[in-house]
Amino acid sequence: MTEYVSTTPGLFPLPDWAKDDLSDLKGHQKHDLISGDEDEEITDVYQQAREEVVELQREAGLDRVVEGQLRWDDMLAHPLAVHDAVETRGIVRYYDNNNFYREPVVQDDLDFSGDVAGELESTAELTDDLQAVLPGPYSLFDLATDEHYGDEADFLAAVADFLAGEVEAFPDHETLFLLEPSLVESAPGDGLDERASEAIDAVASATDADVVVQPYWGALEEKVYAHLLDADVDAVGYDFVADQDDNLYNIQEYGSKGDVSLGLADGQNTLVEDPEALRDRAEWVFERLPVSEFETVYLTTNTETFYLPYGKFEEKLAVLAEAAELAEVTPA
Repeated sequence: MTEYVSTTPGLFPLPDWAKDDLSDLKGHQKHDLISGDEDEEITDVYQQAREEVVELQREAGLDRVVEGQLRWDDMLAHPLAVHDAVETRGIVRYYDNNNFYREPVVQDDLDFSGDVAGELESTAELTDDLQAVLPGPYSLFDLATDEHYGDEADFLAAVADFLAGEVEAFPDHETLFLLEPSLVESAPGDGLDERASEAIDAVASATDADVVVQPYWGALEEKVYAHLLDADVDAVGYDFVADQDDNLYNIQEYGSKGDVSLGLADGQNTLVEDPEALRDRAEWVFERLPVSEFETVYLTTNTETFYLPYGKFEEKLAVLAEAAELAEVTPA
């Protein structure tokens, strides 16, 4: 029987009070805050905000609880932006939207950091249903600039080894989401597509948890998708908000993993979907697939929810949880 799991890809908006407090403490807006070297007052604000978003997820009834990545001012580039071997430079547009990050320029070996593990240690004390979130190795590679390794393949492998080392330090977690929008937005070409799959495989092998690779903002090119299926992960995610047809085609033509992650709620739109609508969207997908049954179906937003006003973000969490409950009692 299929298990439906409600979750999110993380990268939450900050609570409004936390935005105000951080702005007062630093004298800048959130994206201008320098990550990784916060003083005690700022650390306390993030800890309180972390506790709030964890409790919010628990109250909503989500099956997996994420840390929220509230400190990730540089979005997916964060794990490199706070690394000692990395210099952050000018502001770069985050894909094709109105958010920005500081360009991480790698200047030395990417050894162990422990920054994300520290966040998760604090979160693990608040929930037994922990889901870890990281940028996938290809997306982190794509967002960064290399001034040390000197070779594209070596740099991608180094990013993967770095992330794997970070994962090994994580506290116990049920699930690991690897966010890979660059597989869609900056699709790897011949040779690099296979290396991207190998890099994902290397990170996934560092945990005993279920691993979900979540591309978004569209569908993967066929060859990229076929290589991704070679990675030893439990589930691939599909953005059915941005592109229904091509995502369906990929599954119909090339198959999928035994578990699946469906991005059905819009992580960027303030319109709050009905739980029944999300359940119906899931059924619409399954009716068109050759796969008779998935062992686990993750119901999630198609993108991070950072873009949403905090009140709308709260509502989206509750809708996801209720949609998974409805799906559990409706035959797939």
